Amino acid sequence: MSAFAVLLRQRIRRDWLQLTLWIAGTAAMAFAGYAGVTRSYATLEDRQNILAAALANPVILMFRGLPSGSSEGQFIAFQILPWLALLAALMSTFLAVRHTRGDEEAGRSELVWSTPAGRRMPTIATIVHGILANVVLAALTALALLATGLPAAGSVIAAAAAGATGIAFLGIGLLAAQLIRTARGANSLTVWVLVAAFLIRGVGNATGTPSDDLSSMTSSGVAWLSPFAWAEQTRPYDADLIGPVFLGLGLGVVLAAASVALQSLRDIDASFVAERRGRAAARPALASPHALVWRLTSGSIVGWAIGGAVTGILATTLGGVVDQISAENPAVTEVLEKIGGATGGLEQVVITVFFTLLGILAACCAVQTVVRARQEEARGTVEALLATPVGRVRWLADHVIVGTAAVLIVVAAAVLAAWIGIWSTDADGALYRIVAVAGLGQVVAASVFTVLTALVFVLVPRATIGLAWTLVLVATMLGMFGPLFGLPEWTANISPFAVTPVVDGDGVDVRGLWWLVLAVAAGAAASLALMRRRELAAGG
Repeated sequence: MSAFAVLLRQRIRRDWLQLTLWIAGTAAMAFAGYAGVTRSYATLEDRQNILAAALANPVILMFRGLPSGSSEGQFIAFQILPWLALLAALMSTFLAVRHTRGDEEAGRSELVWSTPAGRRMPTIATIVHGILANVVLAALTALALLATGLPAAGSVIAAAAAGATGIAFLGIGLLAAQLIRTARGANSLTVWVLVAAFLIRGVGNATGTPSDDLSSMTSSGVAWLSPFAWAEQTRPYDADLIGPVFLGLGLGVVLAAASVALQSLRDIDASFVAERRGRAAARPALASPHALVWRLTSGSIVGWAIGGAVTGILATTLGGVVDQISAENPAVTEVLEKIGGATGGLEQVVITVFFTLLGILAACCAVQTVVRARQEEARGTVEALLATPVGRVRWLADHVIVGTAAVLIVVAAAVLAAWIGIWSTDADGALYRIVAVAGLGQVVAASVFTVLTALVFVLVPRATIGLAWTLVLVATMLGMFGPLFGLPEWTANISPFAVTPVVDGDGVDVRGLWWLVLAVAAGAAASLALMRRRELAAGG
């Protein structure tokens, strides 16, 4: 068997579970999208009302696709195509960094490079592995759409657009792995590029030109700067354009080739972006283990806090715009109530929806913080720390504490920004209380994932990264998209984000608060208790 075949087989065996979850989740979203549209927007008039509202409100276009008509297929593409492409992009970037910079940082690449495989073959195997993963994702997504009875041409184009976006971000991840010295830094860079590209797509759509019948939109030139916009420009179930698919494929191939060329120009463990030089002596604040955890994770926490602040300011400054639109299109209110679960005034519903998104951001921040423990364990760097009087329980507890603090920081940034938005718009003073209740509820919801990640780390350490992010993804799909897809109410209630307290008149409906608090307490106690008996599990 050739060296290439051996390396490709090794990557497939290593990633089969993670890729199965990503690919199956993407195909399931495509299939569920049809059921959601046919149940919630059964008539042409319902779909036209939503499209008219979207074209009149740039904010809706930031979180949905490019309108291309009001048929069932066109409306499904409007609702979920950006999210299908987003899942493919996340899968691909993590795969690219894991098998390049991640393996190099862990010391595995040096061993492989010393064999007849050489330096380039592992990267080439990773490129082929990533392309195959996206081909399978596109194929299963197309089958899921075809199974609903939608037209074949549009189904294939939509699936191909998602797969091409994944390949584009595969190239971005490979390039980031050459530029940045650490896997954590490379992943952070690719995520920020991904977020920026998603927002550019939304801005390009929002600043476009709507059609006279308010059923479609022509994007502005800004949109063409984003791979996500290329996917939308295929216009599935309408024009069914194949050209934009080749843009994504071309970008991915060019960046992948560039990453192979750059790898031959640097030494092992080197990078093209120099790391910041460290201090000759540590600060007094680094005299404790939890301070070390904070030092290692503070950069990412600040990034998530900025995202939280943006979410908070949008939550309280856009209520008036949405209110005007909903007066003419009541379907907008109905959609927002399904997502947020609140039944008060429209401004409260908008705040609840945005703070549900905030809870997801805070949970991602917490998972990234606690997962750091697994990364340190796999690389062997924690052994030096545990050789001191610091015990394993204390070490894990420090990650849980910092993860919880990270959740509080992200939510606090959002609450303060939301209050500033209320003050700047002279809105109803009752919104201050609504924001506070929504924020505190999402603190508890996000903290559930802090302790779940710690528990997974203790029980199945080698599955920590994949399983922890999968739990957040499943909760997001059920909490945000379950109601829109027409799933039973109990499925949405499985998600912690969907059962947080909301203001109900003069009181507060606590909903699932006490169950969430119990889950946090039990998860924290169980993870720390079980950590006493677990040995270190080095290796990936």
